Amino acid sequence: MFFSIFEKLLQATGHSFYSTIAQIAGAVINIILDPILIYGWLGFPAMGVSGASFATVIGQIASASLGLSFHLKQNREITNNLRYLKPNIKIIKSIYSIGLPAIIAQALMSVMTYGMNIILGNISESAVTAYGLYYKIQQFILFAAFGLRDAITPIISFNHGMRSKSRVKEGIKYGLIYTVIIMIIGMTVIEIFAVPFSSLFGLSGETQILCTSAMRIISLSFLFAGINIAYQGIFQALDGGLESLIISVLRQFIFVLPVAWGFSLMTQKNPSMVWVVWTTFIIAEILSCIIATIFMIKINKKIISKLQEDSSSC
Repeated sequence: MFFSIFEKLLQATGHSFYSTIAQIAGAVINIILDPILIYGWLGFPAMGVSGASFATVIGQIASASLGLSFHLKQNREITNNLRYLKPNIKIIKSIYSIGLPAIIAQALMSVMTYGMNIILGNISESAVTAYGLYYKIQQFILFAAFGLRDAITPIISFNHGMRSKSRVKEGIKYGLIYTVIIMIIGMTVIEIFAVPFSSLFGLSGETQILCTSAMRIISLSFLFAGINIAYQGIFQALDGGLESLIISVLRQFIFVLPVAWGFSLMTQKNPSMVWVVWTTFIIAEILSCIIATIFMIKINKKIISKLQEDSSSC
């Protein structure tokens, strides 16, 4: 929790490099200590699973400590004082108005995965396994989009506070462009290496076929998923917490589970049609992207168009 606080404080003032160092340091320490504490190397007692737990805690402490150190030394823009720990209802409300959509979005990912496992379980265990393995692979691509979203939000929010129309527009423009590029690269990689990726898990037969088809079909939604994720960050930066929340609910619940359930009924009668269920994600992301674009047009008219014109750029 403390590392998350210091990480965001560093990101907010443009010191993401230091938060990255703190995060990597904790992970590296965890990796190094795992075998030492698990197997009892270098004179330490062999603690097994408990050793892995200690390694994780020590890594987290290291990340939090470095984050605190970097915050105190590098964040000259922020004044630290105990009086700022006094709760302020107005500030707490403004924080949750922006943060609540992100909280719900994270929760919906788990709800969607759980729901999909139930739906696919009615088809076959192989379908559940295939989706679970695909989900692990797709996270590498979507986490890149999440990272860009976390970079887009403070940049646009800062310039929104400055009431700089040109900088806000440039932040939106380049944020979307970079996200689209990353998603196209990710989609291309998965399309090309779908079979080798499925082989990494030692799959064979029907499960490998299903996992490969899931990767090749669902990855087609990455472009629209990236745009939706970027839009959510943009909406949060422009006080559009409700719009961000709606997109989260649509793309991870409303347009996914009911549609997947309907397609699964078709598949039960014809098991070879499992690929139809995978198209659920393409449909959900496209429909959500259309609605998000409509929201963006409205926010542009309501908020961005009223900002000051200037000649500055990002």
